[in-house]
Amino acid sequence: MQEPLIVKGTGFSFDCSKGTRIMGILNVTPDSFYDGGWYKNIDTAVSHGTKMAEEGADIIDIGGESTRPGADIVNVDEELQRVIPVIEKLCKLIQQPISIDTRRAKVAREALHAGARIVNDVSGLTADSEMVEVVASSKVPVVIMHTLGNPRIMQENPSYIDTIREVKDWLTKRILYAVENGIKRSQIIIDPGIGFGKRLIDNLLLIRFLASFKKLGCPILIGPSRKSFIGNLLDLNEDDRLEGTAGAVALSVANGANIVRVHDVNKMRSVIRIADAICGVQQENTSNINPEK
Repeated sequence: MQEPLIVKGTGFSFDCSKGTRIMGILNVTPDSFYDGGWYKNIDTAVSHGTKMAEEGADIIDIGGESTRPGADIVNVDEELQRVIPVIEKLCKLIQQPISIDTRRAKVAREALHAGARIVNDVSGLTADSEMVEVVASSKVPVVIMHTLGNPRIMQENPSYIDTIREVKDWLTKRILYAVENGIKRSQIIIDPGIGFGKRLIDNLLLIRFLASFKKLGCPILIGPSRKSFIGNLLDLNEDDRLEGTAGAVALSVANGANIVRVHDVNKMRSVIRIADAICGVQQENTSNINPEK
């Protein structure tokens, strides 16, 4: 029997065997693909973070650099100016841990000092050689995500021969790298990187065969919220992808996701509760069950 998957940090502990967790997205950027510019104001950002916590988010993920395909790179000082004031205010108002969505060691270090308790690195610890030391010395959970290249170029003709195997092999190597550099394996969360250097078929395969990643022995995070693969399938813009996101979230949970990163916390909480209930129900003698109840 597989050991329980526990995400544990300062002041919090999630047993992933007891239900799927929600990571609420808080982008304090002017150019994120869906909510860019909505929460540039510090008070507005803090208010939204508090709202997501009240709606049931288990983690609030704050990012100061857009990682949408083709996004421009933001300098470190600008990223710090966007995220640190929000983290400092928000961490005093909510009990839920804040994660810092960054590829930069300096930003991660300052964010942890300001009150963040998780690092979410979309580069999988590849963008900044100092990031692994920051995470290891801070003893915080870290999300290692698969991607191909930086956001500006990652969608320029991504190619795979065997998507699941290649993503799994890459994550295996990054887990080994992290452990060899002082990060405890129990502190690692993996993310196959929906939309990051992926074709439409790759995104669909990753959700369909998400359970394959359970063999890596780490909690699985997935972020399909309002992404372009949903828009491509349904011919809809970002504002109209809520139902498509719900379908992707439900199937991600059914196929093994432990944490789902979403924009719409309240609505996706209902989707996740239903998916968890269906996936958790046990086989029993149904001969005496009233079908009307």
